[in-house]
Amino acid sequence: MTTSLSLAAFSVPTALVQLLEPWARLYADSKVIATLVVFGHIVALLFAGGLAVTLDRATLRVARDPEARARHLDALAASHRVVIAGLTLSFVTGLMLFTADLETYFVSWIFWTKMFLVVLLLANGFVINKTESALRAGAAPDAGWRTLTRTACASLTLWFAIALAGVALVKAA
Repeated sequence: MTTSLSLAAFSVPTALVQLLEPWARLYADSKVIATLVVFGHIVALLFAGGLAVTLDRATLRVARDPEARARHLDALAASHRVVIAGLTLSFVTGLMLFTADLETYFVSWIFWTKMFLVVLLLANGFVINKTESALRAGAAPDAGWRTLTRTACASLTLWFAIALAGVALVKAA
């Protein structure tokens, strides 16, 4: 099974490769920089993803316990900035990794699948945030908690699928 699209059908713009060549060379030549960038990427995913997975599991646990729901909504509200900060660092370091080996990743279907999963995760997070806010305002608790349960399941699936895609990407590169 091939991990790249056909280069005849899709190729990296030469000007972009030339523009990013100094960064790609620096990244390739410096084990310290490469280590720090990968470390930043993994730590950001571990931090944001770990918190999100923990909260997703808690959402599933408290969904059937009306007395625990209010406390959980407070925990969800408090976590949004932390998860977004982790995702932001992950985006920045991911962009650094992408641009360090543009010719490999630009044509990789695994890379673009991972990016699609990240977009789905962000959209799911938006729904979680809006649903949590609506529930805190007192809107439709039964429907809201059903939505939170579905989005928690989707979030868990997406976080692990993104991790799998990341491992596949490293192994394919």
